[in-house]
Amino acid sequence: MKNSVIIKSFQSGIVLHLDPDLPFTELIIDVEDKFRESSSFFKDAKMALSIKGRILSEEEEKQILDTIAANSDLRIICLVGEDEGTNQNFVKALQQADFSGGEGAGSEGQFYRGTLKNGQILETESSIVILGDVYPGSAIISARDIIVLGGLYGEAYAGGNGSREHYVVALEMSPEKLKIGDFKYRSKEKISKWSIRPKVQPKIAYIKDEKVIIDSLTKELLSELPI
Repeated sequence: MKNSVIIKSFQSGIVLHLDPDLPFTELIIDVEDKFRESSSFFKDAKMALSIKGRILSEEEEKQILDTIAANSDLRIICLVGEDEGTNQNFVKALQQADFSGGEGAGSEGQFYRGTLKNGQILETESSIVILGDVYPGSAIISARDIIVLGGLYGEAYAGGNGSREHYVVALEMSPEKLKIGDFKYRSKEKISKWSIRPKVQPKIAYIKDEKVIIDSLTKELLSELPI
């Protein structure tokens, strides 16, 4: 097998090292071959995926994901970056979310690639992962859990099925409004658009002592939460 595509693992995920110079049309064939040969090893595992070695467009990333899905039973639950500590916390949050749909959910958990802008509303009966930002003036509404792999600056409503056992996770947590079940949270900070900070701390919103608490996302906290 050519070394244009190399698969390495980290906790709960895989890193796909891609040749930086090979034409993409040839590279995608090697990706196909690599995952077809590895399908019996991965089986139907759920994993995060990190891509290194070359910069890809969104369309090329989509082709990679489609190729993996077509040539293996591996389920890629999200694309992640190079910060392994942050990645592991997000992967754990993803895996603890109920993506089986549950009774009455009618479907598995959903993924939305893109940014929600002013006036846009995304609503679902299942857990959802947003691969992008939720800008001020937009809203994400889920009957179950919400995970934002980006900044949450707009509105988020989790646990729309009436349950308090759900949560909201975001790489940057600065919501205009946030609600879990029947419990509301309102930010006391003013939103300064969605300017990029030099360092962000992933956070999780959940119910504690009859109110919505927002804490830094750590594996210790995740292990303690009743989720």
